Amino acid sequence: MPIREKEQFVQISGFKLFTKLYGEQTDKPTIIMDAGYGDYSKAWSSIITEISLLTDVLVYDRAGLGKSEKSLNPRTSQEMIEELNELLIKMKIQPPYILVGHSFGGVNMRIYATKYPNNVAALLLIDSTPEDYQERFLPTMSKEFQQAYNNQFIYESTYDEFTASLKQLKQTKQQLNVPLIVLSAGKKDHYSKKSQELWNEMQKEILEISTKSELIIAEDSAHYIQNDEPFVVIDAIKRLINNF
Repeated sequence: MPIREKEQFVQISGFKLFTKLYGEQTDKPTIIMDAGYGDYSKAWSSIITEISLLTDVLVYDRAGLGKSEKSLNPRTSQEMIEELNELLIKMKIQPPYILVGHSFGGVNMRIYATKYPNNVAALLLIDSTPEDYQERFLPTMSKEFQQAYNNQFIYESTYDEFTASLKQLKQTKQQLNVPLIVLSAGKKDHYSKKSQELWNEMQKEILEISTKSELIIAEDSAHYIQNDEPFVVIDAIKRLINNF
C-alpha cells in the first residue's frame, strides 16, 4: 500500500509556502525537515520514502525557493523559524517534533529548538553550519573556495542576512535537554586533510548544546550525506524515533 502523500500550499501572513506531508499518522513524533541554503524539499528525495514508513514527515520549501512564494520578511533564521512555526500551527501538526536540518537548515532547526523547546522531541543535524564558520573555518580555505562561498548568496538570503543568522544562532545558543545526533561529512569536496579535521572538530563541538548528544562521522560522504550515505541518515532517524 502506498504511503499517504499530500501536497498543499499553505497561506502564511502575506505569502504561500509549498508543503508535502508524508505518512500514516502514527503515535510517533512528526519529522520536520529543513534543507540547506538555497535548497528546498527536493533535497530529501533520496530518503523520504524510507523515513515516511516510520512516522509522518513534513518537507517544505522556504519562502522564495522551490514552489513557495517570496516573503517580504528579512531572510534570516529568526524570520524563517517564525514562518515555519506559523506553518505548523496552520497545518495542525501537533508537537513534539523531530527536527532534521541539513547545512544552513541546521542553523534554523537549532534556533527553533531554543525558541520552542517544548515543541521539540529530538534533533538531527546533518553537516550543519557551525555558528563560527565564517570567522574560524572559512579563512583556512583557499582564496578560490572563499570566493565561491561569497558568490553563492544570490539564491535566498544575502551574505549579510546569512551572517545575521549565524549571529542569531550564537545569541540563542543554550543547553537543550533532547536527544541530539550530529552527522559530519568525512569526505568533503576541496578540503585538505587539515580542513577536514577542523570541520569534524567543529561538528563535534555542536554536541555541547545538548546533554544527550552523539557525533557520527559519515566517512564516505561529501556535504549531502543523505545522498552519499542515505542509510546513515535513515539509521540516525530510526534511533531517534525509537526513543518514543
